[in-house]
Amino acid sequence: MVLFGFFALVLVSVYWVNRAVILFDRLIAEGHSAGIFLEFTALSLPNVIRMVLPMASFAATVYVTNRMISESELTVVQSTGFSPWRLARPVLMFGLIVAVMMSILTHFLVPKSLEQLRLRETEISGSVSARLLREGTFLHPTSGVTFYIREITNEGELRNVFLSDRRLPNRVVTYTAENAYLLRDAAGPKLVMQSGLAQTLNVPKETLSTTNFTDLTYDISGLVTADSQPRRKIQFVPTLELLRDTAAVAEAANETIGETLEEANNRFQQPLLAVVAAMIGYSALMIGGFSRFGVGRQIVFAIFLLVVVKLVESAVTDPVRENAALWPLIYLPTLIGLAICVLLLQRAAGPFKPGKSARSMSAEGSA
Repeated sequence: MVLFGFFALVLVSVYWVNRAVILFDRLIAEGHSAGIFLEFTALSLPNVIRMVLPMASFAATVYVTNRMISESELTVVQSTGFSPWRLARPVLMFGLIVAVMMSILTHFLVPKSLEQLRLRETEISGSVSARLLREGTFLHPTSGVTFYIREITNEGELRNVFLSDRRLPNRVVTYTAENAYLLRDAAGPKLVMQSGLAQTLNVPKETLSTTNFTDLTYDISGLVTADSQPRRKIQFVPTLELLRDTAAVAEAANETIGETLEEANNRFQQPLLAVVAAMIGYSALMIGGFSRFGVGRQIVFAIFLLVVVKLVESAVTDPVRENAALWPLIYLPTLIGLAICVLLLQRAAGPFKPGKSARSMSAEGSA
C-alpha cells in the first residue's frame, strides 16, 4: 500500500501537470485569475486519479513481487509449503482495496466533480473578462458583433476601443472611442465610452450618419449573458439513475441507450481492472522463479498482458454503444484478465507440490 501510494502520487502528478499546462494557457489567455485555474484543476483531479489507480496498483505489485523474488523471500516461503495460489491472497486483497477506492471515485466523486466543472465552465463563459477583456484581438462575443481593445491599463481603462454592431439587418452601427470603462449596475454590465465617434449605416438607403460624443453608455448585457443551460451529460448522472431510467437519461442527454449502458457498466468494470492489473503483475512474475539475472522478461510480459486487456476493453466499446443488448461485453476484459491470471498461476504451481520442498529439506537435514 505504501508503494501504491507512491506510484499513484507520481502518476497523478505527471498526468495532472500535463493537463494543467494546457488548462493554464487557456484560462489565463481568456483573462481569468489564478484562483479559477486552481478551482478547475481541483475539480479535474478525481477523474485523473481514477485513470491512474489501475496502473499504480500494477506498478506496486510488480515492484514488491520483483523485490521478494530478487531477495529470495518467495523461494524461502514456497519451500515451507506455500503454493503460488496461497501467496496470491494478499495480492488479491490489495487489488480489492484499490477496487473499493476506484468504486468511490467512479460512482460518486468523478460524476459530481465533472458536473460541477461543467457548471463553472458555463458560468465563466458568460463573464465579461472571458468574452471582452482581451487586448489586441478582434473578438466576436455574439453573432453580428465585433469588439476590439488595443490596450488595457492596470487601472482597468480600455484604450482605443472599436465596437461594430450588425445584429439589425437594415442598420450597422460602429463605435470608436479613445478610452472606455466597464461598469456593472443592477440592470447588468455597461460599456462607458469617452471621446468617440458613432457611425450609423442605413443599409437600404445606403446613407451614413456620424455622431461625435463625449460620453456614451452601451448596454453589453446581451453580449456577456451566459449560454443556455447545457444539455445534461451521462457522465454526470448517478449510476442508479443510469440503470433505472436508462431510456429517459439517454433521451435527455441525446445519447443512445447503448452509450448510456456502457457508461453505467464501465463504472463497475473500471474498479475490477484494478484487481486484474494487480493479479497480472503478480502471476506473470511467478512463472519465472528465482534467477540471478532478474525477472526483466517477466515484467515485459506482464506489461504486454496488461496492454492486451486494454485492447480488449477498447474493442468492446463500439459494439456495446451500437447495440445495447451487448452490454455484458463490457466485463469481457476483466474475465480475460482473470483467465490469464489463472493460467499463469496454474503453470507456476504445476511442478510444485505442497510440502514437497519442506520434506526434502527435512530429509537433507537429517542426513
